[in-house]
Amino acid sequence: MPTRIATAGAARATTYVYVSNGGDGDISTYTMAGDGTLKPGMRVAAGTLVSPMSVSPDKRFLFAAVRTKPCRAITYAIDRRTGALAQVGVGPLAESFPYICVDKTGRYLLGASYSGSLVSVNPIGKNGKVGNPKQVVPTGRNAHAIITDKTNRYVFVPHLGTDQIFQFRFDAKTGKLTANTPPLVQLKAGHGPRHIIVSNDNKFAYVLTEMSGIVITLALDRKTGLLTAVSETSALPPDSTLRPGAPRVPAGQGGTPRDVSNDIWASDLHLTPDGTFLYAAERTSSTLGAFSVDAATGRLTYLSSTPVEKQPRGFRIHPNGKFLVVSGELSETISVYAIEANGGLGLLQKCPTGKNATWVEIVSFE
Repeated sequence: MPTRIATAGAARATTYVYVSNGGDGDISTYTMAGDGTLKPGMRVAAGTLVSPMSVSPDKRFLFAAVRTKPCRAITYAIDRRTGALAQVGVGPLAESFPYICVDKTGRYLLGASYSGSLVSVNPIGKNGKVGNPKQVVPTGRNAHAIITDKTNRYVFVPHLGTDQIFQFRFDAKTGKLTANTPPLVQLKAGHGPRHIIVSNDNKFAYVLTEMSGIVITLALDRKTGLLTAVSETSALPPDSTLRPGAPRVPAGQGGTPRDVSNDIWASDLHLTPDGTFLYAAERTSSTLGAFSVDAATGRLTYLSSTPVEKQPRGFRIHPNGKFLVVSGELSETISVYAIEANGGLGLLQKCPTGKNATWVEIVSFE
């Protein structure tokens, strides 16, 4: 695809990619050309075990959570001309968060804590700075992600340790979470729901289970904000020899060592913007599984599996639906793939990044 050429008085479309490197404690920045290739930029200091990130709806700010104590959220202003990041503030977080999410108004930062088994809400000022937590809600064991639906009225939180998805109502005027009725969806024991996404038409949610490598389709009632399981599809190839895994104890928290070399260990999932394809990452095999999506029913059909960076923790799809960028926790490169017409992934480029790369964000300015 040719790069759009800027003319006098017209702005050129620009895309930037950001990758958090927990081992190096920084964020890598890149500029993406129209053909999907990346040009590395500056690496910006953050803190050891910087991991989840989220972008404000107006694309002015990038938020990054540092998981070492004191746990904190760093706000960076995004220079839309260059993609450069400039730190503008640091705010306290209630716990170590593997997942953060800015609500649709840009006024609140939502966080889910695996080790703390809680969710929280922090206010965001007009200057992008994150304030003290205004609400902390104890939940089930091992909260692993937190997202809003497309209307910003409902919030969903998968819990790996209790095989549940918590369902909240969200008041965007006050930033307050309240339990929906019923307050949760109970899934099968041993699934370990990890990450969740909502389709752009707000009809379906998809949750990836860490231990069984299943993508569960859930119907979303847009009037009540309640989820109902519809179907399940494995993210693994039919000939996979991996076995169901078990919750892993974070480093330094004790536990009996066990052989996990053949355990399923799924991590992240995303939909193309048009809802045609869904991709899910599995870390033990270092692959991304591709699915086609039935828009009417939300049901998935497994298509193929692509080898990617070693131990892929996070990836992201370009807003134009043409490119996918994936990072690997045990790789010091990231990869860019072209999303093909049949849902397959064609490798375009590998580009250096830092150690323990875990999270990818893509910001595009038209």
